[in-house]
Amino acid sequence: MAKIKVMIVDDQFMSRKLFEMYLESSKKYEVEFALESAAFADTFVKTRPVELVLMDILMHDGSNGLEAAEKIKKIRPDIKIVAVTSMPEASWIKRARDIGIESFWYKETSKDTILDVMDRTMAGESVYPDSAPKVKLGLSSSEEFTERELEVLRIMTMGVSNAVIAKKLGITENTVKNHIRHMMEKTGCESRTELAIKARVSGIVIPD
Repeated sequence: MAKIKVMIVDDQFMSRKLFEMYLESSKKYEVEFALESAAFADTFVKTRPVELVLMDILMHDGSNGLEAAEKIKKIRPDIKIVAVTSMPEASWIKRARDIGIESFWYKETSKDTILDVMDRTMAGESVYPDSAPKVKLGLSSSEEFTERELEVLRIMTMGVSNAVIAKKLGITENTVKNHIRHMMEKTGCESRTELAIKARVSGIVIPD
């Protein structure tokens, strides 16, 4: 029986090699191509017989796996995609669903192996985690933040003013200030700068 052809898109050399090893040990899959950037991933599926894509989300060159997956779905809706990441940014799960990505896998914390997820995905199942991994931010964990607080925090990590955050979210500056104050109280951070830096380092939010 012909093996399922897989394209790997991951900017980490070791991750790509690990995926290649997993696929080589499998009787069902083979690597059609491996890319270190998502920038031109959509062009490869036009000419190669890819059936499944393992798509990392955040790339060092600034390319985004979710954006690449959206382009691929428009060109080749028949291709199944598994988004893979180690970052706990919760908004990515919803965005991946909206794009039509079949499955979502966290590299370090998922209970299922990547091969398990691939098998279930190719069998027609959509495999998603219930929630993003929990991470610590100061004295709090990610589950203690409201969705609106995370929206404020995500924009705040870009180094913009409260006025800009308020405009982007359609809320008042006072509301933004209150959200930031509540997050500082939860985390024990002494300044908005400290809060933004710790949030970005932890990966709890990733700016768009």
